Amino acid sequence: MNYSVAAWDPFYHPEDPPGTADVVLLTYVLNVIENPEERRKSLQDAWALTRTVLVVSSRLTWERAKVQGEQFSDGVLTRRRTFQRLFSPAELRSYVEDATGVRCVSAAPGIIYAFRSNETRLTYLARKIIPHANWLTPEDPGTAVAAVVDYAERSGRLPKLEEIPSEFVGLLAHLRTTELQRIVKMSADPEKVHEGAKRSTLSTLLFLAVELFDGRGPYSSLPLPIQLNIRAFFSTYKEACRRADRLLLKLRDDSYVHGAMRASSVGKLTPTALYVHRRAVERMPIILRLYEHCASIAAGRPTSWTILKLRHEGRAASWLDYPHFDTDPHPRLRSSYGVDLTTLKESFTSYEDALNRPLLHRKHEFLAADDPDAPKYRRLTQAEVRAGLYANPHVIGNEEGWTSELQRCDRELQGHRLVRRRTGLDPL
Repeated sequence: MNYSVAAWDPFYHPEDPPGTADVVLLTYVLNVIENPEERRKSLQDAWALTRTVLVVSSRLTWERAKVQGEQFSDGVLTRRRTFQRLFSPAELRSYVEDATGVRCVSAAPGIIYAFRSNETRLTYLARKIIPHANWLTPEDPGTAVAAVVDYAERSGRLPKLEEIPSEFVGLLAHLRTTELQRIVKMSADPEKVHEGAKRSTLSTLLFLAVELFDGRGPYSSLPLPIQLNIRAFFSTYKEACRRADRLLLKLRDDSYVHGAMRASSVGKLTPTALYVHRRAVERMPIILRLYEHCASIAAGRPTSWTILKLRHEGRAASWLDYPHFDTDPHPRLRSSYGVDLTTLKESFTSYEDALNRPLLHRKHEFLAADDPDAPKYRRLTQAEVRAGLYANPHVIGNEEGWTSELQRCDRELQGHRLVRRRTGLDPL
């Protein structure tokens, strides 16, 4: 990958003093430094060496049960006589922002990105919000043109010369700009272009709404794809900002948010919340995507999650991790991480060691209707309903209750097939 990597530690590798680098990692360092002044200085020293981005990680407060020891200073002195300073996700971000003097990004719970320039930070956020702006890899002039067509269909507009990746230049050198545009217009599917324009418009509004949390900058400070989307789909930057602001105001309206949940084409709506599979989140109404992004800004989106839960009364979001969702007909919940947006309080619950874990039913309801796995999951649900397994819904939400209902109905699961339970010995 051609990366130059160097490590330094004041105890284990004190010989070579650290030099500046594009990316500096301060990995699980802050939480083991006992002296608060030394802790802060270590962070500031790492920031001084950073040319592009500083990545800071730390252990979190919900790990307290795993840290055996007694309270000492602002942390815990463990039984092994080591020190641990545990942070909440919001506290860690605030701590890094205070020490570096820049707005930071919560990449995940306990992982903070501090960017040296605001432009780099905004570019990172744009890539997180507008993933469909990625380019296909070209192999020859034909595939290069096909990649431009694909971009136009997904983005809803023709790409400008300055946003076409450099590796395309040689492959497209035989075409004039006007000729390339003509070919793309003739080749692109108008319906896909129309849908791409809708996605780009909504994603741009989402970006501008999220950016307001850190103080919205001038048009010239925006990443190039966002600038070009504004030119293509809005009359002015001011108009785009007004629409984004209205979107944020709607997020405060319980009836509007609940209406968006009822109108959502994806997800399972319960009396308290909407549950949506990770693969379907981008299909939610834009106000609900904004809801989730606001939660991720406040607390950091976990790297491992399967189901998003959005409450419609109050504002609270949770990311639920079902690691075997695709292979287990009734996957068990491994963990839940959430944030209450009214109090900014985070919560984490692990079920890994639980004896009676929660599990999922009706998996197809969390997915988009056209998800390739939805028919298989739907057939299983229908078979389970016919067998009477959902007759006692208050019982089947955990492992023990579900097992007892399978036994009551004389059924067992073979993959995603429901069959009669085999009893006795097979004949010789």
